Amino acid sequence: MIEMIFEKAFGATPQMCLFTPGRVNLIGEHTDYNGGRVLPTAIGLGLDIALSPRDDDTIVIHSNKFDELSTRSLSDTAQDIWSDYAAGAIIFANKSGLMKSGANIAITTSLPFGAGLSSSAAVIVGILKAARELSNSSLSDTEIAVLARRVENEFIGMPCGIMDQMAVAIARPGQALALDTKSLSYDLVDLPEDYHMAVIHSGHFRQLSEGRYKIRKEECDVAKAFFGHNDLCLLSDEDLAMSSGLPNAIQKRTRHCVSEHRRTVEAVNAIIADDIDRFGQLMIESHNSMRDDFEITLPEIDLLVSDAVTLGAKGARMTGGGFGGCIVACVPTADMQAWQEKLLSRHSKAFFVC
Repeated sequence: MIEMIFEKAFGATPQMCLFTPGRVNLIGEHTDYNGGRVLPTAIGLGLDIALSPRDDDTIVIHSNKFDELSTRSLSDTAQDIWSDYAAGAIIFANKSGLMKSGANIAITTSLPFGAGLSSSAAVIVGILKAARELSNSSLSDTEIAVLARRVENEFIGMPCGIMDQMAVAIARPGQALALDTKSLSYDLVDLPEDYHMAVIHSGHFRQLSEGRYKIRKEECDVAKAFFGHNDLCLLSDEDLAMSSGLPNAIQKRTRHCVSEHRRTVEAVNAIIADDIDRFGQLMIESHNSMRDDFEITLPEIDLLVSDAVTLGAKGARMTGGGFGGCIVACVPTADMQAWQEKLLSRHSKAFFVC
């Protein structure tokens, strides 16, 4: 399919095609730029990417979500348009030596926009992986993820952590990536087969570039300056007691980072021990912390999470950067269809993703 789309757009067969999954974060939100643990998993939806290098500095991008081709250059800066992520990936592929030219790129996606499922990371990682294969580079998946984060931080201007890039570069559906974002060490943890990690879009679309994510990052930076180090998630209870000298909002952001990191560590152990009741409770506690301490949820999402649990999910929480997007719920596989129908009947804007 992606080969045919590329041929129609560019009149030639692509030199490289690959699939990159989206991700959903099961627990560990806003900990990845604060030295903490995260637990994302890959989902079956994602992006198909076809790519061929050109013999000039031009980057031409086709997407099934937009009518017009986007033509960019290796000398471009970000323009706050949809093709920034693909253009940035090619620009950084050239900076890193993976490529020496522009490219023709075709992208098809099954990920909904504004869902918090890492479509931007999937675009960047997918293109960098394609460039790695074409150049026969020995870069590891972790190194690809680190380079992809540089695209987001330095080209796009999004001060994100490393979780999304690592998740889409390494994890596969059915596995959770138990990642230490400070050391980048990780374990792949098998998810229980008799539960489904259901992703439901709230119907409220989000865009991290609108600035609210950046504000939370800056609030964390205030706390980091106060404590004198970058790993808010690793603060002790004694450290937290010292935070009374901070403004109330900064104290709350700090408390979320510490508690969310600890919940994530416990959640990994709960999955390994097959204690799904505890895992579900930790999801609920995570959502409450995002609502009360990090203040990134919406009333409609709070109600969606509450109803998901009332109707039979072991646990549920908002997932992603906040202010809209999706929830993830741990639902017994045998109950999945009935649970989904009841939940969506209560929330007319919401829809099932995967």
